[in-house]
Amino acid sequence: MIIDLHETTVATIAKELVAVREEGGAVALGRVLTLIIKSDRRTNEQAIEAANDASREHPMRVIVLVTHPDDASRLDAQIRVGGDAGASEVIILRAHGEAAGNAESLVTGLLLPDAPVVVWWPDSAPEAPALSPLGRIAQRRITDSSRADNARSGLQKLDDTYRPGDTDLAWTRLTRWREHLAAVLDQPPYEPVTEIQVHGAASSPSTALLAAWLGLALEAPVSWQFEQSADWGHGIRSVRLTRASGDILLERRTESHAVLTQPGQPDHDLLLPRRSLRECIAEELRRLDEDRLYGRVITEGWNALSRPIGAEEHSE
Repeated sequence: MIIDLHETTVATIAKELVAVREEGGAVALGRVLTLIIKSDRRTNEQAIEAANDASREHPMRVIVLVTHPDDASRLDAQIRVGGDAGASEVIILRAHGEAAGNAESLVTGLLLPDAPVVVWWPDSAPEAPALSPLGRIAQRRITDSSRADNARSGLQKLDDTYRPGDTDLAWTRLTRWREHLAAVLDQPPYEPVTEIQVHGAASSPSTALLAAWLGLALEAPVSWQFEQSADWGHGIRSVRLTRASGDILLERRTESHAVLTQPGQPDHDLLLPRRSLRECIAEELRRLDEDRLYGRVITEGWNALSRPIGAEEHSE
């Protein structure tokens, strides 16, 4: 069910939500959190679809705030429930002109009572997420540094402005890489890693975050290199861990498959596709407390990284 409200108010939207629940049987009692999606000048349907999919695991209220500050002042809204909203209820707010000037007041009256608040910026993030109007009311704040024009400067901004509760989808996309590498190092021989090499696409902040995590976890020197070849357009390409008995190499050969090479063992083919937006959002919503490991990686690990090999002042 989709309900459109033109030139409305937050109070009218709240009353309409109550009416929808009473008349249509949509239940809010099972909602465990409020997810605010902040988008600029357009409705991000891909983000809404990802939230709807994730809501089957985490029933929630989704508030999508789209701002058009240059238009005449008005507030339009759309309510989606039932089959159009997965296991959530979706409220799309399109704020124009002066109505777009106070994001916090627009969403406060629509938050679920006594439920955690998560804010997600699927496009461009504010300079300091935790200090932004929406960030101040949230327990968790999700950004995506892969949307930045320059990967290194985007990560540096996350480091400079980090507060407990911040996280970034470039980190979430690393989960499978981290699982595979941890599983390998959990097997004999239990030798220290003496050198780490990480290669990835020039546009991939995940490459740097993986290098930062490995350097922090293994306390070994790290080199990270951006691939400039035309045949490698996104994500991490390979990780090489050097030990006394030989190198461990985890290399992605295609967009979905990788090969694990270890001394004295046959090569292993692994499924290692790029994680979907739905998977990443669902994972982030499983925990509503501080991600301390990410905090250490984006601050301590990132600051410890040496300048990437072969990377000058090009766009990353």
